[in-house]
Amino acid sequence: MATDYEFQGWLGHNPESVNGKMEWGKFEPKKWTEDDVDIQVTHCGICGSDLHMLRSGWGPTPYPCCVGHEIVGKAVRVGKNVSHVKPGDRVGVGAQARSCLRPDCPDCSNNNEQYCRNGVVNTYGSVYPDGEGKSYGGYSDYNRTNGHFVIPIPDALPSEAAAPMLCGGVTVYSPLKKNGCGPGKTVGVVGVGGLGHFAVLWAKALGADEVVGISRKASKRDEVLKLGADKYIATDDDEDWEKKNARSLDLIISTVSSDKMPLTGYLQLLKANGTLIQVGAPDGGNLPPINAFTLLANGIKIGGSGIGSPAEIREMLQFAADKNIRPWVQTRPLKDANQAIIDMAEGKARYRYVLVNEKHANA
Repeated sequence: MATDYEFQGWLGHNPESVNGKMEWGKFEPKKWTEDDVDIQVTHCGICGSDLHMLRSGWGPTPYPCCVGHEIVGKAVRVGKNVSHVKPGDRVGVGAQARSCLRPDCPDCSNNNEQYCRNGVVNTYGSVYPDGEGKSYGGYSDYNRTNGHFVIPIPDALPSEAAAPMLCGGVTVYSPLKKNGCGPGKTVGVVGVGGLGHFAVLWAKALGADEVVGISRKASKRDEVLKLGADKYIATDDDEDWEKKNARSLDLIISTVSSDKMPLTGYLQLLKANGTLIQVGAPDGGNLPPINAFTLLANGIKIGGSGIGSPAEIREMLQFAADKNIRPWVQTRPLKDANQAIIDMAEGKARYRYVLVNEKHANA
């Protein structure tokens, strides 16, 4: 069945595309199935993952690649097997486009689709295993994704607020909820950028007794306290920060994507039996080395968490709507995507850029 719209977007053709050298062009979406939804894109958040993929930082990217996995728009074509979405609905797509979804899969049958052992298809930069083509993201006019991963957006959430929640938001919401963030807990957030600012917002809304922002420079202190943090630690500027704040936190969410971060210092901030969850993914995937006695002497745990399941995304969006939570976003026109990714790489976002496809958003 032919459509009356074309799939076009900003395409990266090689690692140089991350330097503002994406090119606008047509692409061929995955082959249509009756499990799919076509979305007319109105908004798309810019995630750090976009930069990693454009530069092939996590391994070779299958160019051409259209990045963007914080997609909000209007459903314009809905497969017969999709019952929770109808044409005209405002919907969103996060970082995942498909998993096996088999009822005998212990991951997919337990709301852990993002960890599916039989294979995950990302919203962009993935090649479908069954010959259906490639996945292309939301720096585009249209997106095609399996309906299981297409989420209705609550009416109370503006599109520019909902978009960055679909990856950045749920990436920290999931480990906060799974690791007991709430009353009686003290929570640290390492790296208060796009991900970290969400972690501060969620931790406060979930009722943590104290939320501590942890970043390199003191210059962010006032902003982070304005976000709702109760305290701020500047690891470059605060003398003896590890000793002065030792054993003060129950849970740390680390959003930092660096193999040079002072990980041992962060671990010293944990109370006995405390937990650090890593969500930042550095190029190459390497973290600083850890001395075993740092773990043994305090009974602490280190774990990881990747994005979130469709069920968690739905829960998070409703939580944000009910609590009137709004991320700090700056909108940028889709036509200026090249400059926006340069500004993102230079750390200018406060705290999340959202691309607006003006020909659709204003229609």
